Formats: sequence, structure tokens, C-alpha cells
Amino acid sequence: MKKWLIPVLIIAVIAFGVYRWAVGFNNTAVVLNENVSEAWGNVQTSYQRRNDLIGNLVNTVKGAADFEKSTLEAVIKARSEATKTTIDPSNITPEQLQEFNQAQGGLSSALSRLLVTVERYPELKSNQNFLKLQDELTSTENTIQTARTRYNEAIKPYNTHVKTFPNSVLAGIFNFEGKPYFDAEAGAEKPVEVEFDFK
Repeated sequence: MKKWLIPVLIIAVIAFGVYRWAVGFNNTAVVLNENVSEAWGNVQTSYQRRNDLIGNLVNTVKGAADFEKSTLEAVIKARSEATKTTIDPSNITPEQLQEFNQAQGGLSSALSRLLVTVERYPELKSNQNFLKLQDELTSTENTIQTARTRYNEAIKPYNTHVKTFPNSVLAGIFNFEGKPYFDAEAGAEKPVEVEFDFK
């Protein structure tokens, strides 16, 4: 064997090893990124279900003649704001996720005020359509929580893959960036005040 052939073989083996590592990194990152996109799609589907239910709920509540108009308007406005905020899961940033979270949190807050106000209207509380919608909304809120948790679970392996060394070197070359997690909504750390009105 010629002496010049040995370094060429060594370089070829190293190049092939780097190539296989890069291909493996890229393919794994693509698969994990698709899992994140799927999980984000499930989050959006859950929020869309909630928005659809809120429309039906508002229409049912409008039927109560002396119901408080300002509360309904707040829910309608918050719903409109929440549906305007859209995110591309492949380029999600912490700022975008925070804006999305704030819009959805505003809707949750307005919806909570609506449901508390409903307590003053016995004929509405006994309306079967309203009760069914309220149950579906509760179920949907649980689905949203599950979808958000699964989204965070899908992000963890992706972020671990693209942020650990030496993968982080290739992540910069292939433009794979870490993705933000869902955090609790603003104010979630404060205890909920519960008041019972026995009058």
C-alpha cells in the first residue's frame, strides 16, 4: 500500500463519519420538529373548539333579557383578540408565545366573569342548552391544558437535541433553534378569591 493512500483513507473515513453525524442530526431534528408542529396544531385545535363554544354560549346568554351587556361585550372582544393571534410553529419565539398566551388569558378572564355573572340569573342557570355548553366548555378547558402539556413534552426532546454540544454546532449551521415552552398565564400564581353570596 502506498504511503500517500493512508492519509487519504483517514481523511475519507473522518469525512464520512462527519457526514453521517450531520445527516443523523438533521433527520432527528426534522422528526422532533414535526412532533412539535403536530403538538402545536393540537393546541390550536383545542383553542378553536373553545372559541366555537364561546360563540354558542354568548348567543345562548344573549337570550336572557336583562343580562349585563358589558360582560357579553367583553367576552366577544376577548374572543376576537384571541382568534387574531396566530403563530407559525416552525418559527415560534418566546415573544409570540407570550402574546398568544396573553390573548388566550384575556379570553379566559372574560369568560370567567361571564360565568360568575350568570349565577345571578336562575332561569339561565337552569337552561339545558346553557348547562350543556358550560359542561362542554369545562371539558374543552381540560383538553386545552392537556394539549399545552403535550406541546411542552414534545419541545423537551427537540430542545435537548438541538442545544446539547456538539449538536448545537450543527443546529446553528442548519438553522434549528430552541423553542419556548408554554408557561402559566400571567397571574396564575395568585390564589383565586372565592365568594359565596348567600343573600
